[in-house]
Amino acid sequence: MSAFPVLIQPAGLRFDAAADTSVLLAAQAAGIKLPSSCRNGTCRACLCLLLEGSVTYSVEWPGLSRDEKEEGWILPCVARATSPLEIQAPLAAPLEPAAPVVRPLTGARR
Repeated sequence: MSAFPVLIQPAGLRFDAAADTSVLLAAQAAGIKLPSSCRNGTCRACLCLLLEGSVTYSVEWPGLSRDEKEEGWILPCVARATSPLEIQAPLAAPLEPAAPVVRPLTGARR
């Protein structure tokens, strides 16, 4: 399966998105956090502007108006790259590593 490079502005973050994976999941797999909530194209929390490239959707009609689609808005949670992409997502950021789990000492032997 082919993959396409994605550039997120204004942060300049880059990752590759496989054609069969949503842009949101590909970003997360690459360690990049994009805003999201429902992950099915209805809540619009992940709404961002497509500056270059093209996408298809995994749902028949994502939560975008016709005007929004024409202006270039996309929903990365259900969008799949069909070409190299450049998107504007001001809240995108590298994922922070999980804090180590601290387990208290109990004195019990195992």
